Amino acid sequence: MIGYVECEFRIYEAGSLKEKRAVLQRVITRLKQKFNVSVSEIGHQDLWQRTKIAIVTVASIQSAAEREIENAIKFLDSFPEWERLETIYEWL
Repeated sequence: MIGYVECEFRIYEAGSLKEKRAVLQRVITRLKQKFNVSVSEIGHQDLWQRTKIAIVTVASIQSAAEREIENAIKFLDSFPEWERLETIYEWL
């Protein structure tokens, strides 16, 4: 089972692309270290207060993939620098 989710975020503190990248890089690195997921920025790469990231995980059963994705999203929501605006799930 492959779990895929797209999350769009607003980064409040970013005043430039450099500041956005600093926040994004720190969060993505910590997410990859803590969970069994792959993560990449897939949208809004030229905007300094918005980003869209994709998270993917693979598991033998859907409930395990769902659990890993949900834990990753809760972790992302714990950062005060940004707010999640939209989330799209897909299960393959």
